[in-house]
Amino acid sequence: MPAERFVEQLNIQIGHEFAAHQQYVACAVYYDALTMPRMAGFFYDQALEERDHAMMMIKYLIDQDAAARVPGVSAPLVDFPDVVAPVELALEQERRVTAQINELTRIAREGSDFASDQFMQWFIKEQVEEVATMSALVAVVRRSKDNIEAIEEYIQREQRKESADPMAPAIAGG
Repeated sequence: MPAERFVEQLNIQIGHEFAAHQQYVACAVYYDALTMPRMAGFFYDQALEERDHAMMMIKYLIDQDAAARVPGVSAPLVDFPDVVAPVELALEQERRVTAQINELTRIAREGSDFASDQFMQWFIKEQVEEVATMSALVAVVRRSKDNIEAIEEYIQREQRKESADPMAPAIAGG
């Protein structure tokens, strides 16, 4: 059974992951309305990833016979001043999630909760990738904010769908 403090914090993180899902849907809708289908698709995919992260955490808690909670989330930001703002928000969000994942790992280690520590290792790797992806996208969007076709071309060229990570934790309901 995972350490009690870890379970509490992981349940809070589930809420953060669902909130990130909602925020990425809002970003996707914003780009969809601007007829930027590749940026919209990128953010719709990111939204699904965040949802899956929450479901991985739920599955872990269920498998560990710990209480899994699905908290409500606040409404996402939906109004953006320009095409740069949603990506900057996404980078900020990914950096915040990285700090949250690191804190969860610290809590697991302090509680000698080795299974939970091991579970968090995949998320640490994932956050390195997410921050790198969003950092690059921020640079491109800032540079090309007046040329949305260049942004769309970048997404088409650089953001290819990857196959499922065989090391990823199982997803509840999956």
